[in-house]
Amino acid sequence: MAVATAVQGGILPSKFHFSSPPPPTIAAQIKSKSATPPPIFISTNTAHVNQCHLRELYALCNHSCHRFPTIDASGSVEPVDPLKLRTALSHSSVVVSVFTKPEFVTTQSSPEVRRVVGIGGDWIRKVAPVTPENGRLIGFGRAVSDLGLTASIYDVMVHPAVQGMGIGQMIVQRIIRLLTNRDIYDIAALCSEDERQLYRSCGFADDVLGSTTMMYTRSTSSYFSKDQQMISAGRKLLLVPPARELTK
Repeated sequence: MAVATAVQGGILPSKFHFSSPPPPTIAAQIKSKSATPPPIFISTNTAHVNQCHLRELYALCNHSCHRFPTIDASGSVEPVDPLKLRTALSHSSVVVSVFTKPEFVTTQSSPEVRRVVGIGGDWIRKVAPVTPENGRLIGFGRAVSDLGLTASIYDVMVHPAVQGMGIGQMIVQRIIRLLTNRDIYDIAALCSEDERQLYRSCGFADDVLGSTTMMYTRSTSSYFSKDQQMISAGRKLLLVPPARELTK
């Protein structure tokens, strides 16, 4: 009874004093409401992709462009090569990027984002629609195609702070729409076991012809003769021919 009276009076006994936890960050609030994604802008213009921000997204998602990436002791993959990334973007048939307002994403690597979240920003920024210019890159995906018959989807990724909100599905669906509008329906997706459900929800299934994907592993094949030698040179394997005998 004393406790109830003290609560009504606005004073708690000392043994009931506690410090209120800090309010959850905006990113945490968004993630708890997986059915409600933040306001986003989806672009299919390659010019809207800032390569520095894209490389940061690769790192945040721990995503590698290589099928056999170098992984450090902490489990992080090697950074994507900026020159190769620029080349890959320029030769991609479809590029889809997703942006949201910076306050919906918090990262330790961006002091500007922390400052915006801390002060709440001004009302103009709050009411302004999301654009590639004022937004932050939170999602990406691309497709490579011969523009006539087939296409393959690669590098679909979403910022960890906004995963589980259907953004990845939006990216894949937009890529499919752009490809099918060009009358390309033979579309493949190389994905991990964890990503299969995402692609199934977008209309993908196991190949009805029963085909399986084989990847070039850069290993010695059986057709090489026994007297040949394979040596490693970075990511490349060099085939060394057999030594010739000197004739007198």
